[in-house]
Amino acid sequence: MDIDSFGSRRSTVYAPRGVVATSQPLAAQAGVRALREGGNAFDAAVATAAALNVVEPTSTGLGGDVFALYRTADGEVGGMRSCGYAPAEATRERVREAVAGDGDAEMPATGPHTVTVPGTARGWELTVERFGERSLAAALAPAIEYATDGYPVSEVIASHWTSAEDIFDAENARAAYLVDGERAPRPGEVVSLERLGESLRRIAEEGADVVYEGDIGEAIVEEVRSAGGFLSMEDMAAFEPELVDPVSTTYNGAEVFELPPNNQGLIALEALNVARELDAADHEGVERIHRFAEAMQLAFRDGHRHVTDPDFEDVPPLASEEWARKRAREVGEEAGDHSFGVPDAHAEDADTVLLCVADDAGNVVSYINSRFAGFGSGLVAGDTGIALQNRGASFSLDDDHPNRLEPRKRPFHTLIPGLLRFDDDDWAAFGVMGGYMQPQGHLQVVSNLVDEGMTLQEALDAPRWRYRQSGRLAVETRVPDRIQNGLARRDHDLSVLPPAMFGGAQIARNDGGVLSAATEPRKDGNAEGF
Repeated sequence: MDIDSFGSRRSTVYAPRGVVATSQPLAAQAGVRALREGGNAFDAAVATAAALNVVEPTSTGLGGDVFALYRTADGEVGGMRSCGYAPAEATRERVREAVAGDGDAEMPATGPHTVTVPGTARGWELTVERFGERSLAAALAPAIEYATDGYPVSEVIASHWTSAEDIFDAENARAAYLVDGERAPRPGEVVSLERLGESLRRIAEEGADVVYEGDIGEAIVEEVRSAGGFLSMEDMAAFEPELVDPVSTTYNGAEVFELPPNNQGLIALEALNVARELDAADHEGVERIHRFAEAMQLAFRDGHRHVTDPDFEDVPPLASEEWARKRAREVGEEAGDHSFGVPDAHAEDADTVLLCVADDAGNVVSYINSRFAGFGSGLVAGDTGIALQNRGASFSLDDDHPNRLEPRKRPFHTLIPGLLRFDDDDWAAFGVMGGYMQPQGHLQVVSNLVDEGMTLQEALDAPRWRYRQSGRLAVETRVPDRIQNGLARRDHDLSVLPPAMFGGAQIARNDGGVLSAATEPRKDGNAEGF
C-alpha cells in the first residue's frame, strides 16, 4: 500500500491479563475494573457498555439495542442480537395516518413512531448470566458511580452533545441531559446524570424485568403513547434477545465473522468476497482503492435491495463465492453505476459506540450498543433519564420496500460487530462504527491487517475512503493528491471529508495468549490493559 504519508500516532497496547478498547477513557477503565475484580471479557463488555451510556450518552443508551460477536475460552463462536421490533399496533396505514393524515407520508426521522422496543437491558443481562463470571449489578456499578457522582465530559462527545439542544423539547428530556435544562456541557465540564443513574441502580437491584414488565417499562410506554405512538407493555414484555449463529467468509487466509440479517454483516462479507475475486489487494494506489471501492458499491447495492428481517422475507446468499464471482464480472476500469438504493436515508451518518475486549482465558468480544442517531427519537421516558431510540426510522412506508414497516418486525440495522480468526489460536474482536461507514470500515481494516500486515493501531490509523449514498466517493484529506486525481480520472465523483466522517474503530486480540488492543484516533477513547 503506498498511502504512507501518515504514521500511527499511538502504539498498539499490550497487556498480560486483559485489554479493553472503546471510544471514551472512563468507560474503558470500567471494563478494566471488571477484569481486575475477577470478571471475564463478557463482564467487562457489559461494564464498559453501561459506562458508555453515561459518559457517551450522545451515541448510546438503555433506550437502544445491543449486538455482540464473540469467541469463548472453550472455543464457541457465536453472536447475540438484542434488537427490538416495531409495536404490534404499528401498521403502515396507522403510521401514515398519524404522520400525515393521508397515504403520501414518509417514515419520520424522530418522534414516537420511530421508537422500537429497546433491547439493551435484556441483552446485558443475557450476556453476564450466560457468559460472565459476575453479576449484572457488579457490571453496572461503575456506570452508576459516574452517573451519580459526576464526570468531566470529553471533547468529541461535548461537541456531539450540542445536538440535544435541538432534539429535546420536553422539560423532562432537557432536565435529564442539558445543563440547567438549557445547554450542552462544555469539554471538561463535570456533569452528573442522576435520573439515568437511578434507572441503572433499579436494573442492578431488580434485573432487566423492571424495564420490560415493571414501572420503567410503563414509563417508556406512557412516553411513547402520550406522543401518539403505538408501543404497549405487551410489546415490551414479549421481547427476548437471541443467540444466533454468525455468518462468515475466508478472506486471503483469515476467517471473518459477521452477524446475519437484519443488519449489514452480509454487505461486509460480500464486499470482501468481491474484492478477493478482483485481486484488489495485489494492487497499489489508485487501482487498489478503485477495486475495493467498486466491490463495496456492488455489495451495498445488493444489501440495500435484499437485507431485511429474515422472519418476514428470505435473504439471498450474498456472502457466497458464487455470488461474488458473478458480481466481480461487472467491475471495469472506470467507476460503475453507484446508484445503490438505501433502505433508510437517515442511517448514513448515524453514530454509535463499539467496544472490544479480550482476556487471558481466551474470550474475545465485540460489543455494540446504539440508540441509532445521536440522542434518538427525541423522547425521554418520564423521569427515568432513558432516551428512546429512533431505529424505527429505518422502516419504509412504501408497501413494496423490503424494509417496509410491519407489526413486530425488526428494522434494518446498521450495527455490525466483527470477529476475525487469523489462526486457530489467534482471534480478534473488531468493528468500525458510523452508519453506512461500518461495512466499509470492516473491509478496509481487515485488508490493512491481513493484506498489509499492519499492527492493530496502524490498521485503525490508516487513511480511509467511503461511498456516500449520493454515489460520491469520499476520501480523507490524508489521501495524497495524486491518488485523489487518479480516482477522479477513473470517473469517481470524488469529495474530501473531515476525519469525523470516517467512523470509529476498535479492536482487541488474543494471539496465543498475547493480548493487544488499539483504538480509533478519530474519537476520544483509548485502549486499556492490565
